[in-house]
Parts: sequence; structure tokens; C-alpha cells
Amino acid sequence: MSGINKEYPFLDRIIYPADLRHLSEKDLVNVCADLRNFIIDELSANPGHFGSSLGVVELTVALHYVFNTPYDRLIWDVGHQAYGHKILTGRKDIFNTNRKFGGICGFPNIRESEYDAFGTGHASTSISAGLGMAVASSMKDENRNVVAIIGDGSMTGGLAFEGLNNTSINPNNLLIILNDNNMAIDNNVGALSEYLVHITTSPTYNKLRYDLYRFLRHKKIITEGNKGIILRFNNSLKSLLTKQQNIFEGFNIRYFGPVDGHDVDYLVKVLKDIKDMKGPRILHIRTKKGKGFEPAEKSATEWHAPGLFDKEKGIRIVSDKKEQPPLFQDVFGNTLLELARENDKIVGITPAMPTGSSMCIMMKEIPERVFDVGIAEEHAVTFSAGLAKEGMIPFCNIYSSFMQRAYDQVIHDVALQNLHVVLCLDRAGLVGEDGPTHHGVFDLSYFRCIPNLTIASPLNEHDLRNLMFTAQEPDAGPFVIRYPRGKGVLVDWKNPMKRLSVGKGRKLRSGKEIAVISIGPIGNIVTEAISSFEKESETKIAHYDMVFLKPIDEELLHEIGREYKYIITVEDGTVIGGLGSAVIEFMADNEYTPKIKRIGLPDKFVQHGSISQLYQLCGLDMEGIKKELWEIKSKLKKPVY
Repeated sequence: MSGINKEYPFLDRIIYPADLRHLSEKDLVNVCADLRNFIIDELSANPGHFGSSLGVVELTVALHYVFNTPYDRLIWDVGHQAYGHKILTGRKDIFNTNRKFGGICGFPNIRESEYDAFGTGHASTSISAGLGMAVASSMKDENRNVVAIIGDGSMTGGLAFEGLNNTSINPNNLLIILNDNNMAIDNNVGALSEYLVHITTSPTYNKLRYDLYRFLRHKKIITEGNKGIILRFNNSLKSLLTKQQNIFEGFNIRYFGPVDGHDVDYLVKVLKDIKDMKGPRILHIRTKKGKGFEPAEKSATEWHAPGLFDKEKGIRIVSDKKEQPPLFQDVFGNTLLELARENDKIVGITPAMPTGSSMCIMMKEIPERVFDVGIAEEHAVTFSAGLAKEGMIPFCNIYSSFMQRAYDQVIHDVALQNLHVVLCLDRAGLVGEDGPTHHGVFDLSYFRCIPNLTIASPLNEHDLRNLMFTAQEPDAGPFVIRYPRGKGVLVDWKNPMKRLSVGKGRKLRSGKEIAVISIGPIGNIVTEAISSFEKESETKIAHYDMVFLKPIDEELLHEIGREYKYIITVEDGTVIGGLGSAVIEFMADNEYTPKIKRIGLPDKFVQHGSISQLYQLCGLDMEGIKKELWEIKSKLKKPVY
């Protein structure tokens, strides 16, 4: 276990939840202490999502103690809360492989364990998925409990409310647990967040209602079969004591809470009492993100995924960033502020990622022009479209994999109306340890087919700044800029910005017979591969950086089609529908007949691992590209001297 010598006397007695259920309730506090210490010890040496899992230790133990998992279904939303769940469900001894290549996944994964009831890498899905499972169980006459554990950040997503609405009208026994810590990654925003903070429905009222309900049920004055009476009882008592009705009861979902999410004994008691109730119900618990590790409690955003840290000193181990290229996200954040200072029409929009996208830089100086809309990607895009319709220039920053959720909004609300929205896709390409739920590998393909869009990807930081400058020009129209997670390549990154010619690429080096075409930062690896290959083979290879996927530089492609026998396309996106497909289509349409080899992501979901491991796996590393060059060279006629 990662070289850890510390003993966990209660946790070590548990391999699966059945072992946990053999313990007495008085032992659960000790189990929670062991589980929390185990998570702290493991993640200090093997980084992952830290604060979220610490915040649900007691809930995790209580759920597996009360419910008959895996027969009963637990759905974690979003899945970075689920480390404790994984540790209690047969994966403690391999938890040191978490997020590592070939190891266990950082999120629930139905192929990894029968205890992972549903894959949840993105937010706001648990209620809809849980409702489907609950209805299916009812249709099959199964006495199965289904529990959706949703964070208050995830509850800001529109899909959560679609699920709530449907839950209220379909017969089901779904239990929803709202884990309310007033945090997503950054602080939660919006009316719902404020509502959850103040939805005490009064603690006095909740205790009275809960105690009175148990008394009436014990006396058999009301029973679970009298669903209408129960609802009227709840609502009448609410109206009598508080003169108000909470939003969940407005959906005809029975509400319990809020209760202390760190009191494992009380959680077990409440869960046992409501476990077998009929009809949908919601248990609202209040927790603290990072609970039990003081630095994480004080700075939840910083300790959401802190990387390596010294658990004794309570400090993160941060590498020296001097004389290193900046993160692409920081170049974006600083450049956006620079542009916004000069152009008062520019506004920033982010769905709950102001720190992750570095839009917090502009938010700090010009807060009235930055909008964090919560985990609501669809709303973020259409909100941006509304801003653009009235003359503003929104820079809407959404991680590439999360932009998939707003695909229809991009088509219907932005592209169809040709509105000037700048869609900035952070975390494009392979993202590493977060794995297939977070890899941003489909955007080149799914955006390329949409009319009116300009799609571009920068080779380096200077290009990113120039593209952002170009995108804010009045005639730019709908504009997509994609860039990866991690560092760029230029230490001196702050160039004077200039307008680029939309749809124009560039030749980076000349060659004979073989041309490599790339787009985006992957071109830097291509450059290294070509340089190494040329030294070894004494063969000149041409390299073209397209910059724009759409409109694509047809002048360059005509040149390539006329002059080269072999073409290799390289992209950090799926080979289906992206740059390689665009090149093949152009060559076919114009009756050029070069041999074309596409290098990109295969037609399958790529596992988690380090970026370098995944690039090697997909043939996108320097050696993989060189291998393709050697194979093509072997097909060329030997020169005559």
C-alpha cells in the first residue's frame, strides 16, 4: 500500500461491505477515522481528488452499512466523491494504482466493479440514472434500493432538475441524498446555492417533523401505503410551522433534513428509518469538503486535487515554476484580461470552472464582466448567445469533454444564428489521469460538420494569444479555440498580439516526397520527431501546421497534393472526422492521389494514465511518429547516385 506502515485496525478488517456490516454500530466512528487517514496517507503520495472524498467519509460508511450493496445501487455524482466507496468495496489493497496507467479508475466504472452502479465522471447524471434503475427494478418486481448521491454543485446542472421533475411523476422508490457543502470545485454560485444554505426549513421543524412522523408510523396512524396522506402530512405541517414549502416538496418528493453529514451514528439511524419508505424522497446532509484535514477545510478549492503534499506539514509540494513555460490556461486567463481592458464588450463565461480555466484572473479585476453559471454547460452557451445577440463578445470557456453536453446549443443558438461567441475549449486532447470521461478528443470531429464555425488550435502560447485577439475582432463570427491541459513550450510567452488571417496555415519546414500535416500543440512533438528522423535517415520531411481546421487552408493543401507522394496527418483527437478526414476529403474531391496515413486517437475510449504513457499507447509520441516515417521511407524508391 504505497509503502505505508501505519495500521488501520478497523479498516483492515474490511475487504467488502459485508465485512463492514458485521461490525457493531459503535465501531463505525473508528472505521471512519481509519478510512479518512487511509485516504490522506494514500493521496499524499499518489495524487487524486482529495477534498471531495474526505467530505463524504461518514456518508460512505453509513450507506454501505445500511444498504445491501452491490444488490442495492449507489450512484455517486460526481464520481470524485467515491474514493472511500472504492476502498470499502474490494479495492483497498490496489488503491495505490488509482489513476495510474493500468490501475483502477479515478471515477466509478461499471467495468471495474459490480459495486460501481453507474459511471459518473461528469456531473448531474445520478438522479436520471437512478430513476431509470429504480423504475426498472419496480417493473421487474425487485425489492432493490437505489440511492443517488448528488453534490450541491452537481445539483446546479439542468439535467438534475429534469431528473427531479420526472421523479415526481413516475412511480418509484428512489432515494436522493443531497451532499451539501456549498462547493463544487470553486464556491457554488446562483440562487440554488443560496437556497440550499438557507433551506433549514428550520432545524426545529425538521426534527419535529421527523420525530412526529416516526411516532405516527409507530402507532400505525399512517403507513407507507398511504402515500397521499404522508405527503399531505408533510406539507400541512410545513405550512403550519414555517408558512413555506421547500423546492423538493414542491416536486412531491419527501424531504428530510438538513442533517449533519459527519455524524455517522445519526446518519445510520436516519437511513435505516427512511430506507424502506415508498416513493421518492430526498435526504439533505450538510458536510465540509476536506473534512478531517485542516488545510483542505480552510482552502477547499486548492485542495480539491492538490497533487503531491506533505501530510504532516499540511503543505502542497509544488515544483519551481521559474523559467518554465506557463500553463495554457494561465495564458488564456491573462490574455483575456489584457483584451478585456482594451475592449469593453468582452465578457467571460464559465460553468463552475473559474480557477480551472484561469478566468479567475479577470474575475478578480473586473468581476462584473465574468459570469460563473454553475455546472450548466448548455446554459453557458445559450447565455453567451444572448449576450452576443445584444452586442457583447462572450469568451465562453468550457472543458472540451464538457462541451459535448452543449452540442445542440452550439448548433441551434450560436452557429445557426451566426452569433459572435468565442468558444474556448480547455483540456482539449488527452488529459491524462482523469481518463476517458475527461479526454477532450472528439471536439475537432463534432464541430467540423457545423456551418458558420471557425475552428482553430494554437501551436504554442503566441498562437493562442493571436487567436484570441483575432476571435474578438468584430467580423470574427462564431469562433472555436481549442488548447490542451498543461504547460506550453515558450518561457517568453507574452508576445504583442496580432490579427491572423482566418483559414491560413503555414509551412514549418520543407521536404521531399513526404509531408506531415498537424494542428495544435501536437505539432511540437511532430517537429521533434522530424528533426530526429532527418538526422538518422538523411531524409528531408516537410511539415505543415494548419492552425485552422475550418476553414482549412486549401492553398496549402493544393500545394501538398501536387508535390508529395505520402502524407501523414497528426492530431490529438479522434482520427474519425478530424484533421485526417478533412485532408482525405480534400484530396479526393480534387483528384489528388497521395498515400495518406492518419495518426490520432483510435476508435475506442482511451484509458487513464500519464500523458506520456497515453501518447505512446496511441502512437502520438515522438517514437510513434518516427515509426510511421520509417515505414513510409521503406516504401520509397531508393535514390540513384
